[in-house]
Amino acid sequence: MDASINISMEPFRAFVGDMLPPLQRTTGFAMQSFFIGIGGVVASCLPYIFSHWLGISNTALVEGEMPDSVKYSFYLGAATLFITVMWTVFTTKEYPPEPHHQNLKNREKRKIENEEESKSRIQKVGMFLLSIGIVIIWLVNYLGNKYKELYLLGGGLVFFGVIHLLTVLYIRQGRSYLGLVHMVRDLNYMPKTMVDLAYVQFFSWFALFSMWIYTTPAVTSYIYNTNEPTSTAYNDGADWVSVLFGMYSGVAALAALFLPILAKYSSRRVAHFISLLCGGLGLISIFFIREPNFLIFSMIGIGIGWASILSIPYAMLSGSLPPEKMGYYMGVFNFFIVIPQIIAATVLGFILEAVFGGQSIYILVFGGVCMIIASLLSLRVRSSEEVVV
Repeated sequence: MDASINISMEPFRAFVGDMLPPLQRTTGFAMQSFFIGIGGVVASCLPYIFSHWLGISNTALVEGEMPDSVKYSFYLGAATLFITVMWTVFTTKEYPPEPHHQNLKNREKRKIENEEESKSRIQKVGMFLLSIGIVIIWLVNYLGNKYKELYLLGGGLVFFGVIHLLTVLYIRQGRSYLGLVHMVRDLNYMPKTMVDLAYVQFFSWFALFSMWIYTTPAVTSYIYNTNEPTSTAYNDGADWVSVLFGMYSGVAALAALFLPILAKYSSRRVAHFISLLCGGLGLISIFFIREPNFLIFSMIGIGIGWASILSIPYAMLSGSLPPEKMGYYMGVFNFFIVIPQIIAATVLGFILEAVFGGQSIYILVFGGVCMIIASLLSLRVRSSEEVVV
């Protein structure tokens, strides 16, 4: 499910970069944030609507199962995803740059630039990734499989290390025209703006995944004072979290309308800095709140950060990319969403138990700190079109 969503998401980013002129890109990506926010409001409120308005059961009969209100929400979400993606596939006309067609027609003649230097760099990166991956796998095995989820992280590093070394082999064989060689080479020679944004994205999305994974246990245990998933209090808390997530999506939809204005009178990086700072403070503020209704104020800050995360980085990135590689680099940029997701899924459980004593609320504070770090890093990003918003 997650793979399909990620794969379908990035072409929609590339559409904006491909089909809008630079003057309209910030507004275009902001409008994407607006519609994502509207969808998020509806999606987050579905379990509440099903249970409180339609009378569908909101309590799981057996621990470990989902209540019917959540199941039906997934069913409706699946149908919506399929219908809307198919609508775009069959109704949207693409305009790929002409040089891209010429490259495809003459791929046998394609050679990578600075072949020897590229081979050396790719080999070093491959050996590094492979070594780190093997060490992680060995450590997990040495610790007796206590943290088995870290196998995913180690296995991923080994996989990408092998891909890099395979690329080196192809270059040595004179097969640098292969698509894999160009993909790995371009990955290791990303534009500077993209590299700078990668750090911003990593900390931003790490914070978001911390929030998405641990807000329900944090709110139910810290504010509703229960850890029992089958209890009424726990399910009331989980329902309220769903409503809160809908609220921050709604705030994001509204904030997206003002982001182009803020960027116009400051810059994209300053707009992103302010937005991420609001998001980080919103996450941290949950620690100081004990009344559920006051969490709405936390969601305002988070919503502002969410709106910017969905738009401003892509607006900054699109101007620094070669047009014929817009789709590829937008796809690669998705790595910096997926990588923090994988790391969050593999290490947050360890951090929760080893550092925070099982108290989920501190994970949210940790996520807020990560988002503030992202806001500071955004000030380092220089877009080639920074003055054009």
